[in-house]
Amino acid sequence: MTDLYRLLPEEMEQLVIDMGYPRYRADQILLPLYYQFPKNFEDIPQLPKQLREDLIEAGYTIGSAKETHRIVSEDGDTTKLLLQLSETSVETVLMQYSSSKIGGHPRSTICVSTQIGCAMGCVFCATGQMGFETNLAAEDIVSQVIHFAEILQQRGEHVTNLVFMGMGEPMANYDEMIRAVKILTHDRGFGLGQRHITISTIGITSGIDKLAEENLQIGLAISLHAPNNELRKKLVPTAGPNSVEDIIDAGRRYFEKTGRRVTFEYALMAGVNDSPEIAKELASLLEGNGSHVNLIPINPTAGNFKRPTQESIIKFEQILSDAGVNCTVRVEKGTEISAACGQLRTDIVNSSK
Repeated sequence: MTDLYRLLPEEMEQLVIDMGYPRYRADQILLPLYYQFPKNFEDIPQLPKQLREDLIEAGYTIGSAKETHRIVSEDGDTTKLLLQLSETSVETVLMQYSSSKIGGHPRSTICVSTQIGCAMGCVFCATGQMGFETNLAAEDIVSQVIHFAEILQQRGEHVTNLVFMGMGEPMANYDEMIRAVKILTHDRGFGLGQRHITISTIGITSGIDKLAEENLQIGLAISLHAPNNELRKKLVPTAGPNSVEDIIDAGRRYFEKTGRRVTFEYALMAGVNDSPEIAKELASLLEGNGSHVNLIPINPTAGNFKRPTQESIIKFEQILSDAGVNCTVRVEKGTEISAACGQLRTDIVNSSK
């Protein structure tokens, strides 16, 4: 069985031609797939009955994700879904930010997962503490976006941004991840602008270099979390002996190749990596390299890490800013429903086992 959400538009076109139908039939499939959200072939009545039957006989399906659980934050801005895919369940999050324009649509960012669990083992991340279970296929990644797109369409809204910051390490599932990106940004597919997508990685340099060669104008976020290798190894057990220098260099190469500024994500943990001394070390490391630092005060997770005080956060940010390092503190969404950064772990599935 092959899910139609797996096919690039060019592949869809070749499929209908190989079946003996005219080229334009591909667009009669693509348009409803990405804008009308059919659940089966009967929901695409503009297709000839024979073509629908031929697709079914050839083993093609429309495998949209099935929502099994929904949790909404108190302010209504964050929605976490548990979606049943073909062979597993995955958590996906919608984060919305009010528009500055009167009557304007909110910025609607979908945080998608690329794996169930994660093999990177970051000690402060709930998903990392699950261990690795399986990679998601491209169609399962696309289906997460499609499901929220349908919800937003019913509200008269639309997807504006996409971040690969959910469960798993995107670069460890590179081929399926990049196929999903190409489908979601194709003008005959979902059609999201490349500059509205960010891929986050713990720092798999081979994947970063490969991504730089894709000729895509997408954002790159690299999880740094420490200014030296000793501390980073404690936080990211799978990190190499020179991981700090390696990922800084990879970020520089990505910028030189794509012209897209790299963001370094830094999870602030009280008493671990939030001291003024460490801030100065980080500032010295990044001063003058043109990158952006996204400070993320840690959220409650499976670990015993605590969120820094507001005073510590402000001081850390000020030290970086005074050194000329571009820096912001992330506005976290959905912490109380375990939907914020580092919290996804399919709790509902785990609690039912």
